[in-house]
Amino acid sequence: MSQETRDKLTPFMADLVWIEHIGARGFASLAAKAPTATIREIYRYFHAEEQKHANAELALMRRWGMLEHGRIPEPNTQVKLAIKVLDTYGDTLPLQGLAALIPLLECALDGALVKFLTDTVEDPLCHEVFRHINSDEARHITVDFEVLDYLGARGWISSISSAAELLDPRVVVGLIVVFAPLINKMRDNIVGMGLQEKKLMNAVRRFEKLGGRGEYTARLASYQALKVMGNMIIDRSHPYHRLLADPMVKITNHVPRFLIDKPQSWVKGLSPKAVA
Repeated sequence: MSQETRDKLTPFMADLVWIEHIGARGFASLAAKAPTATIREIYRYFHAEEQKHANAELALMRRWGMLEHGRIPEPNTQVKLAIKVLDTYGDTLPLQGLAALIPLLECALDGALVKFLTDTVEDPLCHEVFRHINSDEARHITVDFEVLDYLGARGWISSISSAAELLDPRVVVGLIVVFAPLINKMRDNIVGMGLQEKKLMNAVRRFEKLGGRGEYTARLASYQALKVMGNMIIDRSHPYHRLLADPMVKITNHVPRFLIDKPQSWVKGLSPKAVA
């Protein structure tokens, strides 16, 4: 790997590692509010598997000379903010909103980022590592959409509660202050590094395609809202970027460090084993 490639990939890999941490924390929260005991147990395993992915990516960073042994990469401001919000509100976020957000992140970020990485790096071990990660993510996404369909099958009560969740202040703040700048910055970073926008569009549209296969998923207002948001994210000419996402990236870049630099209470508690 050339020094130029290494310099470009270092912040990319750091973001990827922390996104795995965010996914792990999301599954831990979902496990706490899962609708059945079986789903709860599955989420507990997914929680631990996301941490295994983060550990593997850390090992790759050390293999490529991006990170000294024993050190962890510094997350960017938007990632720190997402971690702070999850640390504070993760266990009280509404089930249906979080259950829809996690598969969107997995489709968009994992699908686009991992594919870009394996296309960019000529390292057989990297390809083998991400073959296993992709296998895990395929199971995660399958369960994610089955759960959404299960929630939608609860009928009009589920539809009303899903719509009400969109008015929850924590959801509104999470989408505007955390999700929008996080995804927008990641989007622009990977496109700037050379990812074809068409591949990103395909990754995001997979969320809509897979959700459309469910018989009852469309009843969930959280799914419908995130589907619309996903389409805005991949269209750089959409006013969403100029009026909301880009300004929020600039604003969050100036969040005082003392508000978001406190060590995350949950990172050390996550397990690299397949048991959370």
